Parts: sequence; C-alpha cells; structure tokens
Amino acid sequence: MARAIIGVLDSFGVGAAPDAGKFGDDGANTFGHIAESCARGDADSPGLRAGRLHLPNLVDYGLAHLGRAAAGKDIPLTERADGGHARGIYGFAAEQSFGKDTPSGHWEMMGLPVLFDWGFFPPKPPSFPPALLDALIGEAGLPGVLGDCHASGTVILDDLGEEHIASGKPIVYTSADSVFQIAAHETHFGLQRLYEICAIARRLVDDYQVGRVIARPFVGERRGEFRRTGARRDLTTPPHGPTLLDRAKEAGAEVIGIGKIGDIFAYKGLTQSLKAEGNDAIMDQLLASLGSAPDGSVIFANFVDFDTLFGHRRNVPGYAAALEAFDRRLPELTARLKPGDLAVLTADHGCDPTFPGSDHTREYVPVLGFGPGIEGRDIGARSSFADIGQSLAAHLGLAPLSAGTSFLG
Repeated sequence: MARAIIGVLDSFGVGAAPDAGKFGDDGANTFGHIAESCARGDADSPGLRAGRLHLPNLVDYGLAHLGRAAAGKDIPLTERADGGHARGIYGFAAEQSFGKDTPSGHWEMMGLPVLFDWGFFPPKPPSFPPALLDALIGEAGLPGVLGDCHASGTVILDDLGEEHIASGKPIVYTSADSVFQIAAHETHFGLQRLYEICAIARRLVDDYQVGRVIARPFVGERRGEFRRTGARRDLTTPPHGPTLLDRAKEAGAEVIGIGKIGDIFAYKGLTQSLKAEGNDAIMDQLLASLGSAPDGSVIFANFVDFDTLFGHRRNVPGYAAALEAFDRRLPELTARLKPGDLAVLTADHGCDPTFPGSDHTREYVPVLGFGPGIEGRDIGARSSFADIGQSLAAHLGLAPLSAGTSFLG
C-alpha cells in the first residue's frame, strides 16, 4: 500500500504568480534571484558558501526545468544544473487563496483553498484597536504592552527587549500576514505566562478574523544578544473544512505532522505531532518517521528555516546555504522511501530575500514528486496548490477532495 510524504520548503517560491501585482510583488522570484545572486558572487560568504547555487539532487528531480518554466528564463545554477531528463514529476503551482500567508498556503495544498479575506492590522502605528489591547491588558493582568506596530520579529527585540525585561510589558506586533504576535522573555517574563496570554489573545482576535496568534519567546539580556527560541507556539484558527489530513485520519491512517504542521492545522486531522527546531532536526524526524510509519500513512513536514531565518531577514547567502544543505540530505530521504511511496516537495508562498521589506511574496511554488517506480514527467503549470492534495488523495486511494485536479495517472 502507498504512503504520502510532503516536505514544505517554507517560502521557496519560484517566480511571480499571475496576481503578484495585487500584492505589490511583481518580479518576485525567491529561487531565481537567489541563484542570480550566487552566480554574480553576491552570495559568497567565507566559511558558509561560494559560487553558483549547487542543488544537484533537486535538479535531478526537475527543479531547473520547472524554475525555467515558471520564470520564463533559465536559472543560473552549477554546470550540471540543467542537463538530462528529470527523474521526478515536476511542475509549479499558483495559489487560489486570497492571501499569501502560511495557513492559507498549507490548507490549500491539502485541498482547502482559503477563498475569504483574513483580518489584517494597518501598517502605520498604532496597529491594534485600543479596545483589543485594553481587553488583553485587563484580562491578562498586564502592566501594559510595548510595540503596537508592524515589525521584523528580530529587529523589534533589539528595539524593545531591554525595556520589556525592565517593565514586564510584553511586545505585541504584527506583519503583512493576518497575525497577532507576542514576544516575551522566557525567564524574566515566563514561558508559561506567555502561552497563557496568547490563549487570551487568540479568543479576543476572533472578532477581527485574524488567522494566527504567535507566541515568540526569546532569551538574552541586552541589545544585540537577544534571540528567539524554538519554544514558539502558533494558535491558529482551525481549517474551515476537511483537508487531506482529515480524510486520511478518518480512513484509519497514521497522519504525522512534523515541525509547525500541528500549529498550522490547529492539530486537526493529525494522529501525531512531532516538534523539532531547525531544518536538520526536522529532517531527522522525517527520516525516523519513514522508518516506522505504516502503509497508508501521511507524513507532513515543514522546513521552517528558509522562511524565518533567511527569507524574512533578507539573508541571501544564508538562504542559499540552507538550500544546498537541504539538497545534500535529500538522498537520505530518497533512500528511506519504500515501493508505493510518493514524496512531494513544495512551498507555501515565496519570501524573496532580494525584495524590499521583510514580508512574504506572492509566487508560484515548486511541485516535485518522486519515489520508487515514479517516472519523471512535466506536469506544467497548475492552477492551484490543491492539485497536490488531490493527487495524494488519489495515490492513497481516498475519496476525491473538494478542490484540485490530480496530476497522477
């Protein structure tokens, strides 16, 4: 019997989507612009990486082909980058969902497009309605809050971390996504207390149609030393309908979420949620799950570092090095696949590190499918991320989902 494995290279877009202009993202291309920076030498970093982007295993499965098709031009990679026939199913997909946020991208790839508008907070401070903050301060017994603005999650720690420690006031901020984020020090404020006030905030922001409340714990004692920890917690609005995960669980299958998948789906449709911090640890969990997951299982992993550490921080050398590190470990994943397994690598949105600002970018995402006995072929441009979920439903012998067109067969 078959198993389905999904690996999300969080934010690895492959070119501006047809509606990118609506989001101010015309010309965005996370993959293409990283590769071009590497080819120019702009992404060389002593001790980290140098030269052209080198992704031989992803290229073997069709990444160079789909990257060219999505961007309308060749992507400059290493000398072996564009040679030969691809060993995987390859194509690229546009998003139907109204936003370019994390839950929308993940839900759509599991067969549930988000065809409604999330609530957003305005970019100019103060960003949050006074009634919302007053209710949070009152119910949580806080001395007040800091921030109340759009901000980069790392910059705001340097700006307000010391004042937070001295005052006991948590830092609240948002972004272009539908999020209400609360940063607090793990020891001076307390991790459990942070989680408790985030639970209060989750209830309060329901009136504003906000997708996620994110707890952002950090450590450090002074400006320049603050760093976020792996104890992040996302409190997400549950999906508004059934996804592939629900269908598989209802059929009695094991459904394993790795990394932040549980948070993204509000733990709906999962039988196991395995936490891990960093791409290497997430890959380790994925490989371990492949060793024990029974037939019919769905194993779903999000490789978050691409987005949080490099895309949002506009760190081109770091993003390039992370892609190359992932590529080096891809043979380990391939070696663990059993006959009947289908693995799909994709993304949930873009986050072009060469683009202005620090927000996600509206892009096509790659679709790379492979496994024992899978024949390489071009599936072209897909009109929805939901084609991934629909294809995996067909692969697992489940009833068709309500959205998407299978690329199998």
